[in-house]
Amino acid sequence: MPLACPVTVLPAPTWAGTFTSLQARENALSMLAELVEVVIGVDTHKDTHSAAVLAAGTGAVLAEITVCADPDGYTALLALGREHGVLRGWAIEGTGGYGAGLARHLAQAGELVVELDRPARPARRAGAKSDPIDAVRAARDALARARVTVPRADGERASLQIRLSTRQAAVDGVTEAKSQLHALVISAPEQVRAKFRGLSTTAMLRKASRLRPARSAADVHVFTALSALRALALRITLLQDEADAHEAEILAIVRSWRPDLLELPGVGPIVSATVLSAWSHPGRVADDGAFAMLAGTAPIPASSGRTIRHRLNRSGDRRLNSAIHTIAVSRMRFHPPTRAYVERRRTEGKTDPEIRRCLKRYITRQLYRQLEHPPAAGA
Repeated sequence: MPLACPVTVLPAPTWAGTFTSLQARENALSMLAELVEVVIGVDTHKDTHSAAVLAAGTGAVLAEITVCADPDGYTALLALGREHGVLRGWAIEGTGGYGAGLARHLAQAGELVVELDRPARPARRAGAKSDPIDAVRAARDALARARVTVPRADGERASLQIRLSTRQAAVDGVTEAKSQLHALVISAPEQVRAKFRGLSTTAMLRKASRLRPARSAADVHVFTALSALRALALRITLLQDEADAHEAEILAIVRSWRPDLLELPGVGPIVSATVLSAWSHPGRVADDGAFAMLAGTAPIPASSGRTIRHRLNRSGDRRLNSAIHTIAVSRMRFHPPTRAYVERRRTEGKTDPEIRRCLKRYITRQLYRQLEHPPAAGA
């Protein structure tokens, strides 16, 4: 029989109280605090979720609970929230991971859910650490933010995300297996190396997949090398076919959802799917500046005294940043207007990395406007 997972409701701790300083009260007056009466912060884990109910106006802890990460636990969390206010907001960590089921359950119930990332935890006073404490911190973090983010949508976006992740795993497997194939040919006996010397990777794969090594006690090393090469070639072919199948499905989803993205120069199915997965749905990102921060393409000021400059932004969604980088590189090579822009900026004294950063910021703005305001059907 499965282990029982009891629901644990804790009384509000004696150390819970209101924000005592004026600065803390001002920081708490965020958009979320103006919309709701209580905020329920949730620290999510694989098997359990810990939640804390906080008053939006004061930050006081009203109740705490730990439940199983299953439908019964989600129902218990929702019941607790309904006991403490009509206007509620849920601040959940990991809505795309451990908190996905809870976020989906709450969204179906019409609850307001905001998404919190999992940043590096700050140093805790006296080393205090527990799931209920982290739930309280999650709720206060949501109250302190000037802008909150809603979770990403399901449907096409979720399907694209699954396809992208699975395809990337297959592509990584192909890359690793190809490296192993080359390394094995280099270290194999000469009579094996001679079969593959001077061949391209594609020709090596074709030849290795057709090998039919015969077992021989005298040449066990040769037999083992040939067998391993054939196994690697078959694995690469299988993984490449899998990656191609996922890419075909990705293209079909993008064409049915947002075919207008494919008409932009330098934008293919994988780039489109990556952008759509990060953007999710209209209104999730406040403006093109917020989208640039999400993509890691917003310039970071690094000025001091008479020196005015910007540095490379290494934050944000790195997959989205990589997709925008792919668009920029493609346009710099094949898009005449972009090539003319690059030449003009070079004459102004800009370096190629600086030009590329400017171009990526422009592409981010163009993508955001296209996503938020798609062309009308038949236009």
